[in-house]
Amino acid sequence: MPEADGGQDAPRRLQVAKGIGDRIFRGQLTASGVAVLAIMAAVGLFLLLRAGQALRVQGLRFLTTEQWQPDVHHFGIAAVLTGTVLIAAVAVCVALPLAVGTALFISEIAPRRARRTLVAMVDLMAAVPSVVYGLWGLFFFQGHVIGLSRWLSTWFHWVPFLRVDGVDPGDPLSSASVYTASTFIAGIVVAMMVAPIMCSVMREVFTQAPAGEREGAYALGSTRWGMIRSVVLPYGLGGVIGGTMLGLGRALGETIAVYLIISPVFQIQPHILQTGANSVSSLIALHYGDSSDFGMSALMAAGLALFLLTLVVNFTASTIVARSRSGAQSEG
Repeated sequence: MPEADGGQDAPRRLQVAKGIGDRIFRGQLTASGVAVLAIMAAVGLFLLLRAGQALRVQGLRFLTTEQWQPDVHHFGIAAVLTGTVLIAAVAVCVALPLAVGTALFISEIAPRRARRTLVAMVDLMAAVPSVVYGLWGLFFFQGHVIGLSRWLSTWFHWVPFLRVDGVDPGDPLSSASVYTASTFIAGIVVAMMVAPIMCSVMREVFTQAPAGEREGAYALGSTRWGMIRSVVLPYGLGGVIGGTMLGLGRALGETIAVYLIISPVFQIQPHILQTGANSVSSLIALHYGDSSDFGMSALMAAGLALFLLTLVVNFTASTIVARSRSGAQSEG
């Protein structure tokens, strides 16, 4: 190693000759990154400018008002924002065990020859348009899940958010219409959409678990489940959290599937099994065509709130996934 002027060791400075191809490639990557950030900033600025009129009139009441009557200046996103969060929460609660189980099966249990087929099937599910899931939920799934909703409300009605108003839990002949178009059904349909995305992220992280630690667990007498529990799951915890939050980000912004299933109400509906729910995205889809100029500004304000919420969730998820991948490289 060459010595510095003071006689002490110093790291050698590497000289890399960059060709024209490297400079063009670097320029393309930089331009792509800047373009994405510019588009994101343009979307946020557009929504802020269009929402300015409504936000100046309503102020902080925009976050606490349940009704949506922009033409008489009485509107807010308290009900739709609560519905959005509840639908996304149900979706994540259903999708998380499905995604973790599928990812572990593909990465740890499935035969090597079958993994490529299973991965292709999961990726295909992620590519199915949301309107297909919505139609499936509306015409097929909704009728079959009413029994589960009735069972949950009958045996767990003492849980506040599982209670259904106006229904006697002991009456088996009570109307089934009170269980349709609910937050619960919409959340399960959205879960079918976000589970493949969550599974893809988790599977990628699980497969990067260090081979040395896997073999060490087996050498100490561990079973396959013991190795998964002591090595794969702790190593992939960041991927599980990141994939879950990525799925949450999509669940918050889902429009068509939720719009087809729910029966929109403009009041905070904490009972997830009961008919009637709403979300920010379905609110925009419902009123976009018949809104006045001021009503359109109010819709843009609702869209701005959803944009900021989704941005925070996705940014947090990306940070967690990046840290998980960084740890995989350093330990591998």
